[in-house]
Amino acid sequence: MAAANHSPSSPYSCAKDSGPVIPTTSLVTFLERVQETAFQTYERSKFDHKDFIDLSLKFDLSTTVKAFDEISKTENGSVSTKDFEEFIGKWFKSAGEDLVYVEPMDFETEPYGFLPKVENPEVRAWALEVHGLWKKLSREVSSSVHDHPELHTLLPLPVPGMIPGSRFREVYYWDSYWVIRGLLASKMHETAKAIVTNLISLLDTYGYVLNGARAYYTNRSQPPLLSAMVYEIYNRTGDVDLVKKALPALLKEYQFWNSEIHTMIIHDAENCNHSLNRYYAMWNKPRPEASAIDKRFASKFLNVNEKQKFYRELASTAESGWDFSTRWMRNPSEFTSLSTTTILPVDLNAFMLRMELDIAFFAKIVGDDAIAEDFLTASHTRKKAFNSVFWNENMGQWVDYWLNYGAEPKEPQTWEAQNQNQNVFASNFVPLWIDLFNSDTPLVEKVTRSLQSSGLLCAAGIATSLTNSGHQWDFPNGWAPIQHMIVEGLWRSASTEARKVARDIAERWIRANYVAYKKTGTMHEKYNVEKCGEYGAGGIYRPQTGFGWSNGVVLTFLEEFGWPKDQNIDCN
Repeated sequence: MAAANHSPSSPYSCAKDSGPVIPTTSLVTFLERVQETAFQTYERSKFDHKDFIDLSLKFDLSTTVKAFDEISKTENGSVSTKDFEEFIGKWFKSAGEDLVYVEPMDFETEPYGFLPKVENPEVRAWALEVHGLWKKLSREVSSSVHDHPELHTLLPLPVPGMIPGSRFREVYYWDSYWVIRGLLASKMHETAKAIVTNLISLLDTYGYVLNGARAYYTNRSQPPLLSAMVYEIYNRTGDVDLVKKALPALLKEYQFWNSEIHTMIIHDAENCNHSLNRYYAMWNKPRPEASAIDKRFASKFLNVNEKQKFYRELASTAESGWDFSTRWMRNPSEFTSLSTTTILPVDLNAFMLRMELDIAFFAKIVGDDAIAEDFLTASHTRKKAFNSVFWNENMGQWVDYWLNYGAEPKEPQTWEAQNQNQNVFASNFVPLWIDLFNSDTPLVEKVTRSLQSSGLLCAAGIATSLTNSGHQWDFPNGWAPIQHMIVEGLWRSASTEARKVARDIAERWIRANYVAYKKTGTMHEKYNVEKCGEYGAGGIYRPQTGFGWSNGVVLTFLEEFGWPKDQNIDCN
């Protein structure tokens, strides 16, 4: 299944890439060399580039580098598998050893009041197994990281938290929102608060929440959902102290996302200027966690500036969380045409709108009416921008807006209809998640009809796109966060039809997760929405299991929709 390319065309620029770059550490630079050697030593199918950037040193860096330089090499500079593995075993602790298992402080085998609407005993037994996975994903940073941070790429965090699972051994930013939603369904309020504490500590240290808690992620963030996490916890617990602690951090994060690199001004047909947000990583080199692979992709560029620009696009796409998808490519068949920094993404701006509404709400709670008024005004201003810039009346969807290439951020760009990307992506429906939109019943019903006719609705959930490109954020993969935001938006509306569609999608997703779990014994990072019970594929690493946000969304759906005693849970 493929979609025609309607992406606006713009010349691919060779202009000097002079944007900001946040330096990485000497350890990360060295581990990139180790990763490159591993890439040359192993067969591609047996190689996960991230494993080598996550290694911890047993001894100091200079001694380890000297030993690495002394490994015997063949005439073409390669290292034998035996010599390389002996070196790794002697000089490094294995990836993941810098995190240690810790019993969650508030875990109970079956919490009081757990999923009261789940009446089917088979589904309830499975839900308790998924609930039990929180124990497997609970980690704290080892004492070695606190005592000798120079030996680790893992960053010290103050309290235990939850990891997504498998190769994702550290805390991740946007994953944490759906982990928290699941923890709240599991009545694990203190663990949920601990996750927020860790993310605020990153924000306080770096000025923004990092993509993940590693030294190589300091050059970018991820979709900004910290305010939504705080809101959901407050909504369950009424914890005013958490709000007081979070509000200054959220104001700092808002400032980061509205800095010059992350904003562009669009001048619309009504003579209004709208300041909107984009992803833009502070990096123009290969991503350390995938350095060897990034270099191979960039080898088609002969010009250094072109390479730097491509590297920034790779990192910026990783900042979006959608890494990778034809959504970000000017030519869907050419990976090196990534152009994320020249796109105003509809979902990022929905998250910014959510942040504005949340901050206004929190400011009211702590009694700061001035901040509350400012952010309420900002939210209404952004809502107008959604109508002017992102809304496509003919499609009944909000769509990404492509910037004219090479323009300066300070210079307003005039809105042009042809710059709307009219390809269908699941992100086009994410604004439904925001109450300012799902409270408008006629709008919700129009968008619901559009979703139903979009081609995205499949046997096992919502596909990410209509293009089967082999990239993991494209067809036929479906991802838990996407299902959740769209379903919750539809369900919160007053439209009977929208709520019916929401329940139907949630049930399809629950079935798909259940059947896959029964077949494989695990929860998966992503699922094939064409085939109920099949996990997803594609991308540059093997499909992962665990899995934080998938667990969280299943538990959230079961809490909201339940499962009747006599309703079948198998596919079909």
